[in-house]
Amino acid sequence: MHRLYYSPGACSMAVHIVLEEIGEPYELELVSSRGHLGGVGTTSPEWKAKNPKARIPALSGVAGRIGGADELLTEVHAILFYLARTHPGAKLLPADLAGEARAIEWMNWLSGNVHAVSYGQVWRPNRFVADERDYAAVQGKGQQNVREQYAYIESLLDDGRDWALPGAYSVVDPYLLVFYQWGVRIGLDMTTSYPAWRRLTQRTMQRPAVQRVLADENVSIS
Repeated sequence: MHRLYYSPGACSMAVHIVLEEIGEPYELELVSSRGHLGGVGTTSPEWKAKNPKARIPALSGVAGRIGGADELLTEVHAILFYLARTHPGAKLLPADLAGEARAIEWMNWLSGNVHAVSYGQVWRPNRFVADERDYAAVQGKGQQNVREQYAYIESLLDDGRDWALPGAYSVVDPYLLVFYQWGVRIGLDMTTSYPAWRRLTQRTMQRPAVQRVLADENVSIS
């Protein structure tokens, strides 16, 4: 049985949703990523001993090891890809190689640019500069980056497609749901400014697995 190390409303929520979509038993363990410039749980010595990257999500029960505990898989896009590929019956990735590559393209960009860089600047400026007097400038740049990237996401979704990967729901859609919710958290007008993304979000939130996870994590998306 897999165990998901997660924090409510964090990027781990996408993995939580996919686990629910798959429908097999799993366990949850809270490792809070919230806190002043760092996660209360993710910065603890206990968690760093298990995952030296000091991040969530992480998923146990995956063969192999790269730097952390045995059989612990890290990086959200790696976990999403692994779960989708090991449970093909859930149909969470396209069957063709090009479609699969497009899913990876989405997930890598969301993780590496939107999350690690832009939201890192907004919420964790200490990762970019040492002097607290520079935090405001870094956070301002992060806000600018987020707006530019969200405009790009909106342009992609506004071509008439039904899902992030046209034709079918995939692991990319719950991942985009996380970023939609984060936009609300930082004060963006997600309803008015991003109507195509709003429609995708409403469609995603109709899925029973998504509704269960939002309730479990006490996350509200307006």
